[in-house]
Amino acid sequence: MASGVVRIDARGMQCPWPAMRLARTLRQAGEGSGSDGMSASVRIEVRADDPRAPAELAAVAAAAGADMAIISDPVAPIFVVTRGSDSNNVFTE
Repeated sequence: MASGVVRIDARGMQCPWPAMRLARTLRQAGEGSGSDGMSASVRIEVRADDPRAPAELAAVAAAAGADMAIISDPVAPIFVVTRGSDSNNVFTE
């Protein structure tokens, strides 16, 4: 998977489905690792409205060594997950 933004619309899905879709996307991004073994830079935006999504998406992001931020939106929050050169390593070390 090349660098860029991947958008996942998980509105209306109950957990664990939003978390499973995030995990699959992070795994696919890892398959795009370079020959140096470093993961490709990835930014994933997940729009999810299940009340359990924040905790579950945060757990998936942490397990993958990624950062997560939440952007408020009137329709559904947007969970921004970054890994690689786009991530803020100050909070992940």
